[in-house]
Amino acid sequence: MANEFSFQLLEDIARDLSGEVVCFPTFLDITFQVRTALKNPSLSIDQLGKLVGAEPLMSTKIIRLANSAAMNRSGRTIADVNSAIARVGMEAVRSVAFAVAMEQLLNSKKMAPFQALSRRLWEHTMHVAALCRVLARRVPQINPDEAMFAGLIHDIGVFYLLSRAANFPELIADPAELHQLLVQWHDNIGHALLAAMGLPEDLLIVVQEHEQERTLTTIGTLADVLFVANKLANVEHGWRDLQFSAPVDADALAHLYDAAALDALLVESAEDVASLKSALGT
Repeated sequence: MANEFSFQLLEDIARDLSGEVVCFPTFLDITFQVRTALKNPSLSIDQLGKLVGAEPLMSTKIIRLANSAAMNRSGRTIADVNSAIARVGMEAVRSVAFAVAMEQLLNSKKMAPFQALSRRLWEHTMHVAALCRVLARRVPQINPDEAMFAGLIHDIGVFYLLSRAANFPELIADPAELHQLLVQWHDNIGHALLAAMGLPEDLLIVVQEHEQERTLTTIGTLADVLFVANKLANVEHGWRDLQFSAPVDADALAHLYDAAALDALLVESAEDVASLKSALGT
Protein backbone atom coordinates (compact mmCIF):
# COMPACT_ATOMS: atom_id res chain seq x y z
CA MET A 1 0.00 0.00 0.00
CA ALA A 2 2.85 2.37 0.84
CA ASN A 3 4.24 1.89 -2.68
CA GLU A 4 0.99 3.32 -3.99
CA PHE A 5 1.50 6.52 -1.99
CA SER A 6 5.14 6.80 -3.09
CA PHE A 7 3.97 6.55 -6.68
CA GLN A 8 1.27 9.16 -6.07
CA LEU A 9 3.84 11.51 -4.52
CA LEU A 10 6.20 11.10 -7.48
CA GLU A 11 3.34 11.69 -9.91
CA ASP A 12 2.39 14.89 -8.10
CA ILE A 13 5.98 16.14 -8.19
CA ALA A 14 6.43 15.25 -11.87
CA ARG A 15 3.25 17.12 -12.74
CA ASP A 16 4.31 20.17 -10.71
CA LEU A 17 7.85 20.35 -12.10
CA SER A 18 6.94 19.72 -15.73
CA GLY A 19 4.25 22.36 -16.05
CA GLU A 20 4.65 25.72 -17.74
CA VAL A 21 4.20 27.44 -14.39
CA VAL A 22 6.09 25.73 -11.56
CA CYS A 23 4.76 26.25 -8.06
CA PHE A 24 7.85 26.30 -5.88
CA PRO A 25 7.67 25.64 -2.14
CA THR A 26 7.65 28.77 0.00
CA PHE A 27 10.91 27.85 1.73
CA LEU A 28 12.71 28.68 -1.53
CA ASP A 29 11.36 32.25 -1.69
CA ILE A 30 14.53 33.86 -0.32
CA THR A 31 16.70 31.98 -2.83
CA PHE A 32 14.67 33.40 -5.72
CA GLN A 33 15.01 36.92 -4.37
CA VAL A 34 18.78 36.56 -4.14
CA ARG A 35 19.04 34.84 -7.53
CA THR A 36 17.06 37.63 -9.17
CA ALA A 37 19.24 40.27 -7.54
CA LEU A 38 22.48 38.56 -8.59
CA LYS A 39 21.35 38.50 -12.23
CA ASN A 40 21.66 42.29 -12.29
CA PRO A 41 25.21 43.04 -13.57
CA SER A 42 25.15 46.47 -11.94
CA LEU A 43 24.11 45.16 -8.52
CA SER A 44 26.00 46.95 -5.76
CA ILE A 45 27.01 45.66 -2.35
CA ASP A 46 24.69 48.27 -0.80
CA GLN A 47 21.72 46.97 -2.80
CA LEU A 48 22.45 43.35 -1.95
CA GLY A 49 23.06 44.36 1.64
CA LYS A 50 19.55 45.81 1.89
CA LEU A 51 18.05 42.54 0.64
CA VAL A 52 20.15 40.45 3.02
CA GLY A 53 19.54 42.84 5.90
CA ALA A 54 15.78 42.33 5.61
CA GLU A 55 16.22 38.67 6.63
CA PRO A 56 17.73 38.43 10.16
CA LEU A 57 18.78 34.80 9.87
CA MET A 58 20.49 35.46 6.56
CA SER A 59 22.26 38.52 7.94
CA THR A 60 23.56 36.50 10.86
CA LYS A 61 24.86 33.72 8.61
CA ILE A 62 26.60 36.14 6.24
CA ILE A 63 28.38 37.86 9.11
CA ARG A 64 29.33 34.52 10.70
CA LEU A 65 30.67 33.29 7.36
CA ALA A 66 32.74 36.46 6.93
CA ASN A 67 34.27 35.94 10.38
CA SER A 68 34.91 32.21 9.96
CA ALA A 69 38.47 30.92 10.03
CA ALA A 70 38.12 29.91 6.37
CA MET A 71 37.17 33.43 5.24
CA ASN A 72 38.89 35.66 7.78
CA ARG A 73 42.65 35.23 7.45
CA SER A 74 43.33 38.70 8.82
CA GLY A 75 41.54 38.08 12.11
CA ARG A 76 39.74 41.43 11.82
CA THR A 77 36.17 41.06 13.05
CA ILE A 78 33.32 42.25 10.85
CA ALA A 79 29.98 43.23 12.38
CA ASP A 80 27.91 44.69 9.52
CA VAL A 81 26.28 43.04 6.52
CA ASN A 82 27.83 45.16 3.76
CA SER A 83 31.38 44.57 5.01
CA ALA A 84 30.58 40.87 5.35
CA ILE A 85 29.39 40.70 1.73
CA ALA A 86 32.51 42.55 0.59
CA ARG A 87 34.67 39.94 2.33
CA VAL A 88 32.89 36.75 1.23
CA GLY A 89 31.81 37.97 -2.21
CA MET A 90 28.38 38.25 -3.75
CA GLU A 91 28.30 34.66 -5.01
CA ALA A 92 28.65 33.33 -1.47
CA VAL A 93 25.36 35.07 -0.63
CA ARG A 94 23.64 32.60 -2.96
CA SER A 95 24.89 29.70 -0.82
CA VAL A 96 23.78 31.38 2.37
CA ALA A 97 20.31 31.96 0.88
CA PHE A 98 19.93 28.24 0.23
CA ALA A 99 21.23 27.42 3.70
CA VAL A 100 18.61 29.70 5.22
CA ALA A 101 15.86 28.22 3.04
CA MET A 102 16.66 24.62 3.90
CA GLU A 103 17.09 25.37 7.58
CA GLN A 104 13.72 27.11 7.70
CA LEU A 105 12.11 24.10 6.04
CA LEU A 106 13.67 21.61 8.45
CA ASN A 107 12.61 23.70 11.45
CA SER A 108 9.00 24.00 10.26
CA LYS A 109 6.20 22.19 12.09
CA LYS A 110 5.35 20.06 9.06
CA MET A 111 8.79 18.44 9.25
CA ALA A 112 8.44 17.37 12.90
CA PRO A 113 7.79 13.70 11.97
CA PHE A 114 11.19 13.59 10.27
CA GLN A 115 13.17 15.29 13.03
CA ALA A 116 15.94 12.69 13.39
CA LEU A 117 16.43 12.32 9.65
CA SER A 118 16.23 16.08 9.12
CA ARG A 119 18.97 16.76 11.64
CA ARG A 120 21.19 14.11 10.10
CA LEU A 121 20.56 15.47 6.61
CA TRP A 122 21.30 19.03 7.71
CA GLU A 123 24.60 18.05 9.37
CA HIS A 124 25.59 16.08 6.29
CA THR A 125 24.75 18.95 3.95
CA MET A 126 26.75 21.50 5.93
CA HIS A 127 29.72 19.13 6.10
CA VAL A 128 29.70 18.43 2.37
CA ALA A 129 29.46 22.14 1.55
CA ALA A 130 32.39 22.96 3.82
CA LEU A 131 34.51 20.10 2.49
CA CYS A 132 33.74 21.13 -1.10
CA ARG A 133 35.06 24.63 -0.48
CA VAL A 134 38.21 23.35 1.21
CA LEU A 135 38.92 20.76 -1.50
CA ALA A 136 38.25 23.25 -4.30
CA ARG A 137 40.91 25.62 -2.99
CA ARG A 138 43.47 23.01 -4.09
CA VAL A 139 42.17 22.86 -7.67
CA PRO A 140 43.03 26.07 -9.58
CA GLN A 141 40.28 25.73 -12.19
CA ILE A 142 37.46 25.40 -9.65
CA ASN A 143 35.79 28.34 -7.91
CA PRO A 144 35.57 27.52 -4.16
CA ASP A 145 32.28 29.42 -3.85
CA GLU A 146 30.74 27.42 -6.68
CA ALA A 147 31.99 24.22 -5.05
CA MET A 148 30.45 25.20 -1.70
CA PHE A 149 27.18 25.95 -3.47
CA ALA A 150 27.23 22.55 -5.19
CA GLY A 151 27.80 20.90 -1.82
CA LEU A 152 24.93 22.82 -0.31
CA ILE A 153 22.41 21.83 -2.99
CA HIS A 154 23.64 18.30 -3.73
CA ASP A 155 20.84 16.68 -1.66
CA ILE A 156 18.14 19.28 -2.28
CA GLY A 157 16.05 16.48 -3.75
CA VAL A 158 15.88 14.90 -0.28
CA PHE A 159 14.73 18.18 1.29
CA TYR A 160 12.09 18.61 -1.39
CA LEU A 161 10.85 15.02 -1.17
CA LEU A 162 10.54 15.29 2.62
CA SER A 163 8.58 18.53 2.29
CA ARG A 164 6.11 16.75 -0.01
CA ALA A 165 6.04 13.49 1.97
CA ALA A 166 4.87 15.48 5.00
CA ASN A 167 1.46 15.59 3.28
CA PHE A 168 1.23 11.78 3.18
CA PRO A 169 0.50 10.23 6.61
CA GLU A 170 1.00 6.78 5.09
CA LEU A 171 4.63 7.56 4.23
CA ILE A 172 5.24 9.16 7.61
CA ALA A 173 4.06 5.92 9.20
CA ASP A 174 6.37 3.79 7.04
CA PRO A 175 10.00 4.96 7.51
CA ALA A 176 11.41 2.09 5.45
CA GLU A 177 9.27 2.96 2.42
CA LEU A 178 10.08 6.66 2.79
CA HIS A 179 13.78 5.89 3.06
CA GLN A 180 13.68 3.80 -0.12
CA LEU A 181 11.87 6.63 -1.90
CA LEU A 182 14.50 9.16 -0.81
CA VAL A 183 17.47 7.00 -1.77
CA GLN A 184 16.12 6.01 -5.18
CA TRP A 185 14.69 9.33 -6.32
CA HIS A 186 16.47 12.24 -4.63
CA ASP A 187 19.09 12.68 -7.38
CA ASN A 188 16.59 12.86 -10.24
CA ILE A 189 14.10 14.96 -8.28
CA GLY A 190 16.90 17.34 -7.28
CA HIS A 191 17.95 17.67 -10.91
CA ALA A 192 14.38 18.44 -12.00
CA LEU A 193 13.85 20.98 -9.23
CA LEU A 194 17.11 22.81 -9.88
CA ALA A 195 16.46 22.76 -13.64
CA ALA A 196 13.06 24.36 -13.04
CA MET A 197 14.86 27.01 -10.99
CA GLY A 198 17.05 27.82 -13.97
CA LEU A 199 20.45 26.63 -12.73
CA PRO A 200 23.10 25.76 -15.35
CA GLU A 201 22.91 22.25 -16.79
CA ASP A 202 26.58 21.46 -16.07
CA LEU A 203 25.99 22.11 -12.37
CA LEU A 204 22.81 20.02 -12.46
CA ILE A 205 24.72 17.05 -13.87
CA VAL A 206 27.35 17.35 -11.14
CA VAL A 207 24.60 17.29 -8.51
CA GLN A 208 22.65 14.48 -10.17
CA GLU A 209 25.69 12.20 -10.44
CA HIS A 210 27.29 12.82 -7.04
CA GLU A 211 26.39 9.32 -5.81
CA GLN A 212 27.62 7.44 -8.89
CA GLU A 213 30.56 5.24 -7.93
CA ARG A 214 33.89 5.93 -9.60
CA THR A 215 37.61 5.50 -9.02
CA LEU A 216 39.69 8.68 -8.86
CA THR A 217 43.42 9.11 -9.25
CA THR A 218 43.23 12.86 -8.91
CA ILE A 219 40.72 15.59 -8.06
CA GLY A 220 40.40 17.84 -11.08
CA THR A 221 36.76 18.74 -11.63
CA LEU A 222 33.79 20.02 -9.64
CA ALA A 223 32.22 16.58 -10.00
CA ASP A 224 35.31 15.03 -8.37
CA VAL A 225 35.22 17.54 -5.53
CA LEU A 226 31.54 16.90 -4.74
CA PHE A 227 31.91 13.13 -5.01
CA VAL A 228 34.86 13.01 -2.61
CA ALA A 229 33.33 15.51 -0.19
CA ASN A 230 30.11 13.50 -0.06
CA LYS A 231 32.01 10.27 0.59
CA LEU A 232 34.08 11.86 3.33
CA ALA A 233 31.03 13.37 5.02
CA ASN A 234 29.31 9.98 4.95
CA VAL A 235 32.08 8.56 7.13
CA GLU A 236 30.98 10.84 9.98
CA HIS A 237 27.28 11.32 9.36
CA GLY A 238 25.51 10.14 6.25
CA TRP A 239 21.74 10.13 6.03
CA ARG A 240 21.31 7.09 3.78
CA ASP A 241 21.68 4.56 6.62
CA LEU A 242 18.15 4.04 7.91
CA GLN A 243 19.17 3.60 11.54
CA PHE A 244 22.01 6.17 11.49
CA SER A 245 24.13 3.62 13.32
CA ALA A 246 26.56 2.24 10.76
CA PRO A 247 28.97 4.90 9.47
CA VAL A 248 30.85 4.23 6.27
CA ASP A 249 34.16 2.44 6.77
CA ALA A 250 36.90 5.03 6.21
CA ASP A 251 39.08 2.35 4.61
CA ALA A 252 36.48 2.06 1.86
CA LEU A 253 37.52 5.53 0.70
CA ALA A 254 41.09 4.55 -0.07
CA HIS A 255 40.33 3.91 -3.76
CA LEU A 256 39.01 7.43 -4.26
CA TYR A 257 42.21 9.35 -4.15
CA ASP A 258 45.68 9.42 -2.60
CA ALA A 259 44.73 8.42 0.96
CA ALA A 260 47.79 10.01 2.59
CA ALA A 261 47.26 13.30 0.77
CA LEU A 262 43.59 13.29 1.66
CA ASP A 263 44.29 12.61 5.33
CA ALA A 264 46.86 15.42 5.42
CA LEU A 265 44.39 17.80 3.77
CA LEU A 266 41.66 16.96 6.26
CA VAL A 267 43.94 17.49 9.24
CA GLU A 268 45.25 20.76 7.84
CA SER A 269 41.78 22.05 7.00
CA ALA A 270 39.89 20.81 10.08
CA GLU A 271 39.52 24.31 11.52
CA ASP A 272 38.30 25.73 8.22
CA VAL A 273 35.73 22.95 7.80
CA ALA A 274 34.47 23.39 11.35
CA SER A 275 34.18 27.16 10.94
CA LEU A 276 32.30 26.90 7.66
CA LYS A 277 29.88 24.34 9.08
CA SER A 278 29.26 26.59 12.05
CA ALA A 279 28.70 29.64 9.87
CA LEU A 280 26.27 27.92 7.49
CA GLY A 281 24.44 25.91 10.14
CA THR A 282 22.66 26.87 13.30
